[in-house]
Amino acid sequence: MGSNAYPLSINQVTMRDRWSLRQAVEGCARHGVRGIATWRDKLQECGIQEGARIIADHGLTVTGHLRAGMFPAATPEGRRKAIDDNKRAIDEAAAIKAQCLVLLGGGIPEGSKDLAGTRRMFVDGLGEVLPYARAAGVKMAIEPLHPMYAADRNCINLLSQANDICDELGEGVGITYDVYHLWWDPNLKAETERAGKVPGRIVAFHVCDWLVPTKDFLTDRGMMGDGVIDIPLIRSWVEETGYDGFCEVEILSSRWWAEDPDKVIETCIERCRTVC
Repeated sequence: MGSNAYPLSINQVTMRDRWSLRQAVEGCARHGVRGIATWRDKLQECGIQEGARIIADHGLTVTGHLRAGMFPAATPEGRRKAIDDNKRAIDEAAAIKAQCLVLLGGGIPEGSKDLAGTRRMFVDGLGEVLPYARAAGVKMAIEPLHPMYAADRNCINLLSQANDICDELGEGVGITYDVYHLWWDPNLKAETERAGKVPGRIVAFHVCDWLVPTKDFLTDRGMMGDGVIDIPLIRSWVEETGYDGFCEVEILSSRWWAEDPDKVIETCIERCRTVC
């Protein structure tokens, strides 16, 4: 693998609450990082138009805007509220020229045990907002999460499920491919090849590492090279699909959040050069 095969992007959550959007943009630019993935709360805190201006002034590409989706709800009113919120997220993504809007499936509604029905609600909700996203020029990028999140965060857990939804809904839907959530799947190579048969289906490529032991399933992701994921192997499969976009570092980690953000970015750059 070539060390500079992809330009680098840093997901804002890697610096969490240490930096505002402005500070994160300035920090990435200062270190020569060409991309950033933004979070809705940070953009709203800054102001959407001001955030767009700051990003453009520093010449950064927004590799993803997080997060939307999460359509399942126990009531029609709840589902309508999710639809409306997704349209606002689409407007934000369009304003900052994000390459995609990252979608999570959402968890099982309170009082339900119907996982299959929850997944159907996600697909139906996405189908309802898709014309709005197409008109805005925003790619909707489904991110499958590890099955440990199926009940409360994301009912879409396999790359095969994301491929199925893309096949069903068609134009305007793609995949956010995160090695942390997908590395364990015995069908990963085959499903990556399947995704590659549709040009542009893989919209974003996220990296971090799976630590052993993992102390917290939400906030103990590892820096690349510190865990058990064969990132170069998986990256090679993604490259073979024709993906030539950014390599986005997304690390939710109490350990790294405690470090100076400049040091974190420096470490990300070095690890992407040497172990990704």
